[in-house]
Amino acid sequence: MAIKVNLSRVMKEREISLTQLAEEVGITLANLSILKTGKAKAIRFSTLDAICRVLECQPGDILVQEDESDAKSG
Repeated sequence: MAIKVNLSRVMKEREISLTQLAEEVGITLANLSILKTGKAKAIRFSTLDAICRVLECQPGDILVQEDESDAKSG
């Protein structure tokens, strides 16, 4: 199983830029970019909570678990 990050999709739906989200959440643009591209190894609950509050979404809207085979093909 792999965790897929759907932050780009949620940001697009909410029409918010990476820069604006980083400012509102209070994290660096670089760290948010790492999360958005799926290269992050971990995320603090406090950061996930802040992102969800700004985007008015649930953690499951951003992070989803999928089979390894699905992750490689997508």
